[in-house]
Amino acid sequence: MIPFQALLLFALAALILAITPGPNMVYLISRTLSQGQKAGLISLLGVIIGFLFHIVLVSFGLTAVLFTIPYAYTVLKWTGALYLVYLAFQALKPNGKNIFAVEQTLKVDAPSKLFSIGFLTNVLNPKVAVFYLSLFPQFIKPAYGSIFFQSLTLGTTQLVISFLTNLLIILFAAKLASFFQKQPFWLKIQKWFMGSILLFLAVKMALSKAK
Repeated sequence: MIPFQALLLFALAALILAITPGPNMVYLISRTLSQGQKAGLISLLGVIIGFLFHIVLVSFGLTAVLFTIPYAYTVLKWTGALYLVYLAFQALKPNGKNIFAVEQTLKVDAPSKLFSIGFLTNVLNPKVAVFYLSLFPQFIKPAYGSIFFQSLTLGTTQLVISFLTNLLIILFAAKLASFFQKQPFWLKIQKWFMGSILLFLAVKMALSKAK
């Protein structure tokens, strides 16, 4: 099993990435503000199923790649580190867009369409696959047991954190949008906090050794 301390660090990385603006978050907030909480929750269900799709594929893929391709760990490590630096830059760049300054006049869609758009938004988002492929190997060690089940453990942890984070955002979308419009200072705090943690994780990943 993955040590609890390592799992906590991974959970922190998953949380930071969950609150980093991306296609999933923008779609969920837009849909919630335009069509209500129920629409946001249905869309979130589609997003979560999309995560499951990625988790299963990556779990099978990592099991094959890490055992068959020399230097795969090193390539994935540096890819992940550079990806986290990119996310940090996106968080810290001047004049970044308010994550709640999203389209609020979307047309009303049926539940099936809400679900399918949420699912496809996640499945077709390459950042999700990059996150899994680059970050998972940093926490997986053959000595801990099956790589496949370690991948599923990490995937489940990320899935739960992403679900709970986005659920809270959906439930409080209107209040959060109003708060950040009145208190823009807190958006800057959020951006610097996210950027600092992402840079820390990038450095840690770059300095990590193959297991």
